[in-house]
Amino acid sequence: MTATLTGVDVAPPVASVKRRRRVPGWLAVVPLLVFVAVAFGVPAIAMLNGAFSVKDQATGVSSYSTENLTASLQGAYLTALLGSVKLSAVSAAIGTVLGLPLAQVVVTSRFRALREAVLTASGVLANFGGVPLAFAFVATLGNAGVLTKHLHLADRGWDLYSFWGLVIVYLYFLIPLMVLTITPALEGLRSQWREAAQNNGATAVQYWRHVALPVLLPSLLGGFVLLFGSAFAAYATAAAMVGSSVPLVTLQIADAISGNVLVGQENVALALSLDMVLVAGLVMAVYLPLQRRSARWLDA
Repeated sequence: MTATLTGVDVAPPVASVKRRRRVPGWLAVVPLLVFVAVAFGVPAIAMLNGAFSVKDQATGVSSYSTENLTASLQGAYLTALLGSVKLSAVSAAIGTVLGLPLAQVVVTSRFRALREAVLTASGVLANFGGVPLAFAFVATLGNAGVLTKHLHLADRGWDLYSFWGLVIVYLYFLIPLMVLTITPALEGLRSQWREAAQNNGATAVQYWRHVALPVLLPSLLGGFVLLFGSAFAAYATAAAMVGSSVPLVTLQIADAISGNVLVGQENVALALSLDMVLVAGLVMAVYLPLQRRSARWLDA
């Protein structure tokens, strides 16, 4: 359009219009890219540099080598890495199995207040960990805990400061996390699918086996991955509860950095951190393709 001023048609500046139109949309994500680069990129580069750096104790000269990675996959370090993988896998599997029916009860409940209360409590409990959680379980189920004494659990061989004791503690925040993770997927199940299965003579068990679970499988695997990562990276709870009685990679990293066992093992700790990143990457590589497949059904 043109504007008339004292009888003369004046066109808007073409250059300014073109300049406004040529502003790329990706500029809006520049702050996010900068944040990611600073918060994740810089630590990742520092971790890689330290994991492959070896310092000569005699000359003080540093060189690049795979010595730290080799050391991180041997002896006590390998035992701790495998122990963390085992603990995380077991805790995540149990949390997934127990969290699914609880989330289904919440989704199908007719009481809105119950649904909101469970989801709110799950949001709180999923983020409750560290030393306070360890203290709560020690006071309740420890050697001198309230329930341990009243139920005489010690006479039955109960030991909180063990692998299975740590699993129970982890489930305290993993099950609520699974409820929050799987609830949107359960809400995405179409009621028409259940009705169609019932019209064809399928029972509830057959519906879940042949319809619901195959559709939910990628989401369940995604929840398992999230629970696995949460348990795999947990440190404060295990450090306050079991110390070094249960070998875990996060505790080994802390010991290597602080020099509790050997002095000058800081770069080995970075190599252990790199091992953790690789394990998490392998798990995510399995999850992502299945998640895309599930999205096609739930978003249809």
